[in-house]
Amino acid sequence: MEKSKYKRILLKLSGEALAGKKGFGIDSDTVNGIVDSLEQVYKMGVQIALVVGAGNFFRGRDGEGMDRSTADHMGMLGTVINALALQDAIEKRNISTRVMTAIPMDRICEPYIRRKAVANLEKNDIVIFACGTGNPFFSTDTAAALRAAEIDADIILFAKNIDGIYSDDPNKNPDAVKYDTISYHEVLKKKLAAIDLTATSLCLDNEMPSLLFALEKPQNIVEAVMGKSTGTYIAK
Repeated sequence: MEKSKYKRILLKLSGEALAGKKGFGIDSDTVNGIVDSLEQVYKMGVQIALVVGAGNFFRGRDGEGMDRSTADHMGMLGTVINALALQDAIEKRNISTRVMTAIPMDRICEPYIRRKAVANLEKNDIVIFACGTGNPFFSTDTAAALRAAEIDADIILFAKNIDGIYSDDPNKNPDAVKYDTISYHEVLKKKLAAIDLTATSLCLDNEMPSLLFALEKPQNIVEAVMGKSTGTYIAK
């Protein structure tokens, strides 16, 4: 069996990733493809935490004309829908899973408690963090950086719709250069927005390495965990 490079990971999944080609909502085939890869990683003995976004339903910044706090809270609720969908798909593989939310809603999931999250990971439960940080004005990228630091993850894996960090937007500039490795200082200095800049600062402050790669193929998650990803590695 292939071996993992890491003992404990935090995987950030965008909400859009769960929508697949539908572009909205949850595509069951796409979710099952992601969970196939998570199962492979789990069987390597890796402790897995997930942070999931809600772009397949609603983004706070998309709430044009709305109060920003209200719009962000709507987005947080969307992350719970996605977290429950992932939990259902994972548990059908007989893998114990916990959904923990930054905003208490104890009829359907557990409130986030750091010590309990770590204990669940040590029991080899997959832990899914929902509701971001529980506060408006913060992205789920920032939530991933925060939770990774709190649970002492070895790395954050940012599974995005782009295959790495570029010197410019590759969709607009064909001469944009992809970085194999880059420092958080450089990301901040150049304002390279593949990762939210608040999340970048938090990773820098906590010396938390991360890897940004494309989720075009769910198997890329396995490649990333094995240290074979062709994405961009970011460190201090």
